[in-house]
Amino acid sequence: MLHTVLVMGVLRLISGVIELTAAILILLMNDIKSAMMINAILAIVGPIILLVTMTAGLVGLAGDLSIGKILLIMIGVAFILVGTLS
Repeated sequence: MLHTVLVMGVLRLISGVIELTAAILILLMNDIKSAMMINAILAIVGPIILLVTMTAGLVGLAGDLSIGKILLIMIGVAFILVGTLS
């Protein structure tokens, strides 16, 4: 369990560093086209980090949850992704 929490925390830290780096780049470039490109890359990275983090959490909980609950969590994550992409 501790290993899973560590992996999830490190993934979120990496995500935060990517977000902060992108914000700094946007401010340094001071150009709308560049800012839009950086923002588009972040739109791809965010859901990937979400999926990997949720997968790590589900693997860690697999022994404690029933298959029905795991499916409900996966459906919820799918709804989040569909909502952010549309």
